[in-house]
Amino acid sequence: MNAPARRRDHAADAGGDPEVLAEKAALRQEVWGAIERAGAARFPGARHRIPNFTGAEAAAERLRATDAWRAAATLKANPDSPQWPVRQRALEDGILLYMAVPRLAGRDPFFLLDPARLTSGPRRASSIKGASGLGRTVAVADLEPVDLVVTGCVAVDPTGARLGKGGGFADLEFALAAAAGLIGPDTLVATTVHPCQVLEPGRIPVTAHDVPLDLIVTPGEVIVCLGGRPRPSGVIWEVLTEEKIAAVPLLAALREAGTP
Repeated sequence: MNAPARRRDHAADAGGDPEVLAEKAALRQEVWGAIERAGAARFPGARHRIPNFTGAEAAAERLRATDAWRAAATLKANPDSPQWPVRQRALEDGILLYMAVPRLAGRDPFFLLDPARLTSGPRRASSIKGASGLGRTVAVADLEPVDLVVTGCVAVDPTGARLGKGGGFADLEFALAAAAGLIGPDTLVATTVHPCQVLEPGRIPVTAHDVPLDLIVTPGEVIVCLGGRPRPSGVIWEVLTEEKIAAVPLLAALREAGTP
């Protein structure tokens, strides 16, 4: 019998304080376990990813009803499963959608999905497979200013602290867009999560490259975050490992070009 495939540790090439990295890793395991015990984990499971959860569609509808959503003409979203309903609704509502290429695997790290030019329905187009076939990849420099950022999280707290799956890609996406002037102080950052993922303040370690949240949306409520943490304004190179830079073609190209 073949051994089961080993799941990728997204934090394997992360840089930073080892104690903080270990604390974050332990917290991920705790939250993944809580989602499983609540019976809220959906395919493809909770662990080692942004967990897909029961109620993701209801959370997307609740985000859709916010003033932040109604004011948005352009949205940047992560490619993970629990935010698929968010991406679908953005296209249904005529919002220009930038969807990150998984793991930023290309010099042009975003798919552009224009609802006015789709040749398939919003549900299919907003999936990873659909975006890769129906969208086109664009460079950071070719993005339009973003009104709303939707990011996936493993854990959050009401102050706006967030914990991802460990790869740091959401923070890198934000940093690259912010450095290019496409994300400004008025660009809101939101997430959709299960209530099990909302922790009490102070439990999530926060570092300089961690992007704070403005809105946390669960199937049952909208939490307005009032933490007031500063946002990263660009890539913080000193916390990136050589493995991470080599894995993200755009980072390698920026460093070669001497981009700060």
